[in-house]
Amino acid sequence: MDVELPLAFEITSYAVLIAIVIADLVLAYRRPHIPSTKESALWVTFYVVLALIFAVIMFFVGGAEHAGQFVAGWLTEYSLSIDNLFVFVIIMARFSVPRKYQQEVLMIGIILALIFRGIFIMLGAVVIEQFSAVFYLFGLFLVYTAFNQAFTNHDEEEDAENKIIGFLRKRIDITDDFDGAKIRTVIDGKKVFTPILIVIIALGTTDIVFALDSIPAIFGITQSPFIVFAANIFALMGLRQLYFLLGDLVDRLVYLKYGIAFILAFIGVKLFFHALHENELPFINGGEHVEWAPEIDTFTSLIVIVASMAVATIASLLKIRSDERKNPAVADKVDAPVESDDRPDAH
Repeated sequence: MDVELPLAFEITSYAVLIAIVIADLVLAYRRPHIPSTKESALWVTFYVVLALIFAVIMFFVGGAEHAGQFVAGWLTEYSLSIDNLFVFVIIMARFSVPRKYQQEVLMIGIILALIFRGIFIMLGAVVIEQFSAVFYLFGLFLVYTAFNQAFTNHDEEEDAENKIIGFLRKRIDITDDFDGAKIRTVIDGKKVFTPILIVIIALGTTDIVFALDSIPAIFGITQSPFIVFAANIFALMGLRQLYFLLGDLVDRLVYLKYGIAFILAFIGVKLFFHALHENELPFINGGEHVEWAPEIDTFTSLIVIVASMAVATIASLLKIRSDERKNPAVADKVDAPVESDDRPDAH
């Protein structure tokens, strides 16, 4: 039988996770460079193994149900975080951010994501405690989001960002040139902002949009704020290195968005069933719970999440392989060596 997670375990976990995030932030700023494929792969592997170790610890501390909720929540948030990379690639390319400084900019985006998600997690936990029928809204919102994920692109987000950028350029002095990773610089004795400011704002607005999607999704797996936040931190760990590991490949995983959309739709339906099972709304079944509404357990959710991402990823890789056979020039471009930072002045 599962037991409640001890408060001491939660506090210790928060302290360790925050320390890891801070250490990662310091490392990114002290050594700006372009990570090699090997370095990125090692870091991503390290963070994945760290998450699995945490799941094992949670199994012994809180039981199988809590451990299963964490793994399912982590995988859900990880898949949605990978979707973030699509937008990150677009933003970095649009503003021509030098690759050497992309680590620092990405780290700022990740910190903003943690802050926004933390705020939404606290708000979500309060709303759920006071108004359990909110699961109906969460369920419908996720199904709607899943539809948008599958059948729309990022054009609307780009239009919104362009309006923000235009608004900023009219009201503050922003140079067209970068000065390392500095937000402000001095030109002709006058302090002006660099394009880094716009990039950070673009990343921040994107993070808010993704937080609105991801938080209801994970609350469909667990109602524990601790597990929700821990899963989000682990999902965002290594995202910076994953960005450099996948590179342009992220944009070529064309079926990944359908896998993510299916996960969102599945959790949306799960939330709706949960709302029916716990129903308190008087105009639905007289305020009584609906007998036929099934409760989808954590491990079923885990299987669906893993299977969805596996099918979408494999299908995308097969399409890439097929495209390369049809057009060898594409393969040559993908296999081209990544820009290196081994010059003496790159560190």
